[in-house]
Amino acid sequence: MSDKTTRPAWLSRLASWDAAVIVVTIVVLVIASGAVENFGTSRNFTFLLLDLLPIALVALPMTFVVVTGEIDLSVASTLGLTSAVMGEAWNRGMTIESIIPLCIVLGAVLGALNGFFVTVLKLPSLAVTIGTLALYRGLAFVVLGDSAVADFPRDYTSWVTGTIGGGPIPNVLIPLVVLAVVFGVVLHATPIGRAVFAAGANEQAARFAGIRVGHLKFWLYVVSGAVAGLAGVLWTLRYSSARADNGFGLELAVVAAVLLGGVSIFGGKGTLPGVLAGVVLLATLQNALRLQDVSNEALNIVTGVLLIISVLLPNLVTRTRASLRRRVTA
Repeated sequence: MSDKTTRPAWLSRLASWDAAVIVVTIVVLVIASGAVENFGTSRNFTFLLLDLLPIALVALPMTFVVVTGEIDLSVASTLGLTSAVMGEAWNRGMTIESIIPLCIVLGAVLGALNGFFVTVLKLPSLAVTIGTLALYRGLAFVVLGDSAVADFPRDYTSWVTGTIGGGPIPNVLIPLVVLAVVFGVVLHATPIGRAVFAAGANEQAARFAGIRVGHLKFWLYVVSGAVAGLAGVLWTLRYSSARADNGFGLELAVVAAVLLGGVSIFGGKGTLPGVLAGVVLLATLQNALRLQDVSNEALNIVTGVLLIISVLLPNLVTRTRASLRRRVTA
């Protein structure tokens, strides 16, 4: 008998990787609240949510991309380039109301370029997005150089850094929650989501089933770029500073959160709730370590270790389960 017939569905769900990540996240939050000074304050809670916002935003479309078996390492550079363009456009007298959609469209165009290389020219996404990571960041410095633009409208910067009703929940959590619900419904309750999982599980079988895999992946890259552009806008307004190096290294945190949340690097498996739990877990660890005066270099080590664990441990678990099944059936 298979596990599905001998074990209730809810029990299988509780034993899943993403459920384990959610439990670990809750445990880490509780421990940090008691062990780390000032971690449990409402002010720090606000900062924690603001810090996880760009990671969570970019992780939403990244989940779709990775589930299809691809990767997009250019998201942080897309964020930086849109931030640089935002600053240059503001210097040239454009209104903020026209700059924001311009940056989102720019992000979509940058994502479309990635999609073109991957789906039309059939180049490997890892190599392509490493190349555009460098290209987009270089273009950001061409646009704005080493300077910074910091005189954005106070109404916009105050809203991004402000909270709902004066409480600890930032205003910018509203668009994040809306997008998370939309992405979650699309991934887990629509034909598009089923096509995404099918393409990642077996691309050839998905093509035989009538799924336009290339078309699907192309638009996923477009969406990934557009959301990275939005993250660039929010990042710039939060710090009231448009810089070419904004978001530098963010792609590592995003990929770590996605894989930590249970998305298989080989595609075909993962859940959005697990990814969001991975984002919260990563942001919580980073926030707690910063409060302990841990350096950014050490934080990068922690992120790298979590990234390795998120790739290594699920594969070890899968191999162990397969070995046990073979012994039982032998």
